[in-house]
Amino acid sequence: MLVETLLPFMAIIAVATYVQSIAGFALGMIVMGTVTTFNLVPIAFTSVVISSVTLMNSIFILKGCFGQLNKRIVIITVAGMLPGMFIGLTLLEYLSSSFNEVLQTILGIAIIGAGISMILKSPHKDRKHSKEPTFFCAGTASGILNGMFSMGGPPLVYIFYRQPFTLNLIRLYLLSIFFVSSISRLAMVGLRGELTLDMLLFSAVCIPIVLGVSWLAKHYPPPISLDIMRRIAFCMLMVIGSSLLFR
Repeated sequence: MLVETLLPFMAIIAVATYVQSIAGFALGMIVMGTVTTFNLVPIAFTSVVISSVTLMNSIFILKGCFGQLNKRIVIITVAGMLPGMFIGLTLLEYLSSSFNEVLQTILGIAIIGAGISMILKSPHKDRKHSKEPTFFCAGTASGILNGMFSMGGPPLVYIFYRQPFTLNLIRLYLLSIFFVSSISRLAMVGLRGELTLDMLLFSAVCIPIVLGVSWLAKHYPPPISLDIMRRIAFCMLMVIGSSLLFR
């Protein structure tokens, strides 16, 4: 682990963890997009580290909050996510071997799409509960992105921000699904024999950063609303996604 690689990686993880701890999403997109833009480590490598730190972030933030969630919504979403994740991992393996530029283009488009879908939301009075197949389809799309980039947030953000839930409840739903998806992705990668010692070491070094920043965000949140934090995250994603497309 070269210091010139590890230090900026840790700084990116810290910023992304803070945003996700407050807003409920964006860790994977910020880390993957920024790390790929600066060519710090390969996409497949970054995906494993993101899964590891997302798992720790979700555990810390969700402690004592599971009772607020409708478990059926979470189960249906995850049921669609698991097969999608397998498809995404297969695509990652294929594209990263010969079509890395195509992979980066897809990543840039996904990040920009995520930012746009996040900022466009229907008025609260017009929101209605989506039907169960909608959550299943969103889970499948999320699984594909999760398998490819460990950033399954875009489809989930689009669906959940259109439900008649409070912003805090939406955040908990997203984190709970990320918790399950992180465990599932790490298990799939491990079963495929693609986990390396460097991946595990990077993850181990970054976990204290994640726990510290998560604690800071939980006990000392910024003096701004969740809606403003979403707008800040939107601007970050636009910059990151555009840098991948027009580099």
